[in-house]
Amino acid sequence: MTDAATLASAATAEGLVPTPNYDAHPRRYSDFATFGDAIDYAAQGQRGMNFHDPRGTLIRVYPFSELRRDAIDMAYRLIALGIGKGDRVALVAETGPDFAALFCGAVYAGAWPVPLPLPTSFGGKEGYIDQLAVQLQSSDPKVLFYPAEIAEMAGAAAKRQEALTGKCDGIAWEDFAQKPAVPCELPQASPDDICYLQYSSGSTRFPHGVAVTHEALLNNLSGHAHGMQFTQEDRCISWLPWYHDMGLVGCFLSMIANQVSADYLKTEDFARRPLAWLDLITRNKGVSCSYSPTFGYDICARRISSQSNVAERFDLSRWRIAGNGADMIRPDVMQNFVNAFAPAGFKASAFLPSYGLAEATLAVTLMPPGEGIRVELVEEERLSGTPRDLSRPARYRAIVNCGKAVKDMDLAIRNERGEALPDHHIGKVWCKGPSVMHSYFRDPESTAACLVDGWLDTGDMGYMVDGYLFIVGRAKDMIIINGKNHWPQDIEWAVEQLPGFNHGDIAAFSVESETGEEEVAVLVHCRVSDPVERQKLHDTIRDKVRSILGHPAIVELVPPRTLPRTSSGKLSRAKAKKQYLSGEIAPIKLAA
Repeated sequence: MTDAATLASAATAEGLVPTPNYDAHPRRYSDFATFGDAIDYAAQGQRGMNFHDPRGTLIRVYPFSELRRDAIDMAYRLIALGIGKGDRVALVAETGPDFAALFCGAVYAGAWPVPLPLPTSFGGKEGYIDQLAVQLQSSDPKVLFYPAEIAEMAGAAAKRQEALTGKCDGIAWEDFAQKPAVPCELPQASPDDICYLQYSSGSTRFPHGVAVTHEALLNNLSGHAHGMQFTQEDRCISWLPWYHDMGLVGCFLSMIANQVSADYLKTEDFARRPLAWLDLITRNKGVSCSYSPTFGYDICARRISSQSNVAERFDLSRWRIAGNGADMIRPDVMQNFVNAFAPAGFKASAFLPSYGLAEATLAVTLMPPGEGIRVELVEEERLSGTPRDLSRPARYRAIVNCGKAVKDMDLAIRNERGEALPDHHIGKVWCKGPSVMHSYFRDPESTAACLVDGWLDTGDMGYMVDGYLFIVGRAKDMIIINGKNHWPQDIEWAVEQLPGFNHGDIAAFSVESETGEEEVAVLVHCRVSDPVERQKLHDTIRDKVRSILGHPAIVELVPPRTLPRTSSGKLSRAKAKKQYLSGEIAPIKLAA
């Protein structure tokens, strides 16, 4: 069996040939004692990573064998720098060979790599420096590595951290790679050693560094490889950021531990040219596995006009796993994607909903491949926990089935007293298994609050049916007005159905009124300039929200791109609320 067709179709004018899908080297599903062992094994085969420019042109082929050589040299350099076992090494996680080699080099050196976010268009320069500084203070690293182009911002963050917790050297990785790599003895790792620290996408003012052991990482990587039923011909195509758990664990570390070739676009390049993602999938003549939050599918479907001939540009017939995760899954968005790309061979059965979080390393549940999106229509009263109001028409929300627990993972739905609930009853989602985190770094109180007898309180609400998990929402996002629960997603999704709105244009949360009572505030991106039309839009949204809640709410129009995002691109309701109350988000004034 050969991979000649794949190689021939993907070769570039520069003569680059991507790493193959098929490899005669026997695949192992992450059954290693340490992640260093996984790198060693992957390096014996021909597979590896392939990096592409903004237009999807292959610019760097990086076999796992070359990654291992570079990583060991990086380990030598780190040890020469004085980095020892258990020291933290902070890395600004740009998708590319430099970060990959430094991350794996830190693992070989016995240090704990700490992936940190790149700057985004949200929050500006000062916001990024502040976020980086806070995470540096939390992780207390000995050194911060970064791409040279952000040296000024990275240096400013390191200085802020130094003032609080001690010196943190900042080094551009291009400079570090020029230092001599003098061979020395590398420390031996144990399965229960910490492998890395992961900061969740929402970790800003009070960050939680999730400490993940080698054993936990490899168990989760094995669980999701078995759950997705990786084959010899599978290939990963990804634009997900490597500072988020889905990109780092699912699309970088998993490729090494399960020996899967991968093609990468940088996240910022996907944001500018989202259809380049689908172009890459088209050019893969093997079998594609690719993940995205809901908004990635939404962006691509919106970029296709009625005049576009998708069948001529794309071939998505070999897309076996189109994973969904990292955010609430929208059935309507998924259907729009199917409608847009079915002519190119995309099959709805390729969708693979999942549920996970950094505190469980990554995957908790996966839909069995081929089952696609399955939903249950749930009455609003079941979600709100209140008796049915027979004077109003019944309202329903489509709740997506997020699949079954991955290998070695146990699930439970519990009420506020910690008691297990039967099927179809909504409660807190708890999970237990070898891949649950070791702890929050240097935060025993927060660790004890969410880890009880080996069980992890995920903070999410959901219910079970015949072994399948349905996620309803985040417990902390729930809005309680007059004793009735309201999910912000329901309000946001209802407003999004009005003409002219995109996914992520609305944020709903509760605020305290002057009388001390809770009320709902809804912030909405406004792209209308005419004052009369703005007022009409405001009134339409107000009436729509009132029909959902049964009572008035505060509705504010705000300028486009005002609502804050997490580092992974998700709407941050908590940050939106904070900025609104502080006046940082200034509503558009309406005509009197």
